[in-house]
Parts: sequence; C-alpha cells; structure tokens
Amino acid sequence: MAISEDSKPTPPNSFGAVVLGGTFDRLHGGHRRFLKEAAELARDRIVVGVCDGPMLINKQSIKPELVVQVEPITNPYGPSIIDENLEAIVVSSKETLPGGLSVNKKRAERGLSQLKVEVVDLVPEESTGDKLSSTTLRKLEAEKARKLQLG
Repeated sequence: MAISEDSKPTPPNSFGAVVLGGTFDRLHGGHRRFLKEAAELARDRIVVGVCDGPMLINKQSIKPELVVQVEPITNPYGPSIIDENLEAIVVSSKETLPGGLSVNKKRAERGLSQLKVEVVDLVPEESTGDKLSSTTLRKLEAEKARKLQLG
C-alpha cells in the first residue's frame, strides 16, 4: 500500500489515471517496484514519462548521443515488425529466444530484413546495501571506472 504525501495509506486502485517519470537510464529492481506501485494505484490508465534530451545531459553516461525512442506495444511484436530500419533485436534469455525468432518470421512475411537476434542473459544485481536507484548505480559505475583508471 502506498503512502500519500500526508502520510496516510492510499488504498490500491484509488485513482483513475496515474503518472510517474524518471530517467530509467540504468534499469534496476527499484524501477520495477516504482512501476508496480504506480500500476496498483491506477484504475484505468498509467502514464510513464521517460527523460530524454537535456534531462539526460549529466545522467546518461553510457552513450549520451543515442536517440531514445519509446513506443507503446499493443501486440506481441510492437515496432519490431514495422520499423524497416531495425537491424537487431535483444532478448533477455535463451527462454525468450523463440520470441526473437518469431519476430523474424513476421518480418519475412512483411518483406522486411531479418534482425540479428542477440541474447543477453540477465544476472541478479549486486547487493550494495544502498537505496536502489539510478543515482546509486551511476556512483558505483563512476567508482569502478575510477578504480580501473588508477589500476
């Protein structure tokens, strides 16, 4: 159950529409909980804002030059079978590999090029004892980079 600004518990499904936002530049378990709590508070609609452009200047350190495009997905394939400029699809495990292969089948049916299917096996996050946040992860990355530079 969420706690409102006035510190009173807010029952689930209390609001017709709920909005939240964030950088979501380093996804972690805290983001999952954040999204889950917002979804539980909503009855009809949830709006998720994702930072872009100037909001990421000092935060997106991996590849700040990337254009980040967020698309709603209303079917199992989403933009993967429509966007002719895509070159690869990333799947989260060997178990989700069939989904990537299914995308290529649909792309072939539509006359689109095949995507290179890349499997990225997800591993559990390290426990830091700190609040799980993008800021914490940025600090850890900077600390690791500094240690690597010092040798």
